[in-house]
Amino acid sequence: MEIPVALAERTEIGAYADFVGGAPAAVRQQLGIAVKRVGSATALAIRGDSTRFLNRAGGFGDDTPVTADAVAEICDFYREQGVTAASILIAPSELPADWAAIAAKLGLVEGATFVKLGYEVGRVLDAPVEGPRVELVDPSRAGEWAAVMMGTYGMTDEGMVGMGAAAVGRPNWGNYAAYDGDRIIAIASLYVNGECGDMFGAATLPDARRRGAQSALLAARAHAAAAGAASGWSPRPARSSRASTTLRCTTCSAPASARSTSGPPGYGGSTDEPGTPRRQAPRPVTPKPTGWLAEQRDPSAPPATPGRPLRRYETLRP
Repeated sequence: MEIPVALAERTEIGAYADFVGGAPAAVRQQLGIAVKRVGSATALAIRGDSTRFLNRAGGFGDDTPVTADAVAEICDFYREQGVTAASILIAPSELPADWAAIAAKLGLVEGATFVKLGYEVGRVLDAPVEGPRVELVDPSRAGEWAAVMMGTYGMTDEGMVGMGAAAVGRPNWGNYAAYDGDRIIAIASLYVNGECGDMFGAATLPDARRRGAQSALLAARAHAAAAGAASGWSPRPARSSRASTTLRCTTCSAPASARSTSGPPGYGGSTDEPGTPRRQAPRPVTPKPTGWLAEQRDPSAPPATPGRPLRRYETLRP
């Protein structure tokens, strides 16, 4: 069974919208954060993000098809917010026949291609491989946790750490940290949208890479999703537990959307540490899932289905 395109799209943009829009009022004002809803689609604007990575819109499908009027409304929103570049994420399956004409009229250009993968959380397995200790981060260390995330991504604008810290402990979120002793060396989150979850914001400090931190974080979040409690379950896996290619994965049927520039430094959501060879994707599975996790991968990674790009990014330039 494949993940429904609209569900995967809404879950991903929902994670970004909650992460950004849930910041305290003072931080939203400091960063110039604005959120606009167009049916089931959502557009995010952050004038204070110099990377422009978080200026994105998505969630098309079902009751909100891609139309010239809907896309124009989003483009107008970004211009009103003074955003110089943004991404409009659209699943290829949702693109209308006249998309080329719409894009040309609104000044949209195609950007990088990403691959989104999904898997059935009830099929999660462990592999006997060493990995660091992983736990839900204590709210008292939210600032340290967010500093690892934002610093790794190169998001050093004032207020970004405060925005990230505000997500720790929020409903529908599980915010995890990998530790070397008492030091946080890597972070990642799980956002849950009903029966679908999003692997969000993986980052590892440069001097701690290639130690299996992100694999351990993937395993912890997958088990949390399977347990049905993203924020209320505190995993303490044995040092030998981490995710591996024994995970039974499915390919998300949601091709999708658009981005003009590559992600910030350190961005990526794969099970592999930066600089290590990519693993071959496991075979899809067909049993009815108990829930789904959607994940976005680096554009340099091979697509799960050869020759079939799963995400596109269209970019608005004023």
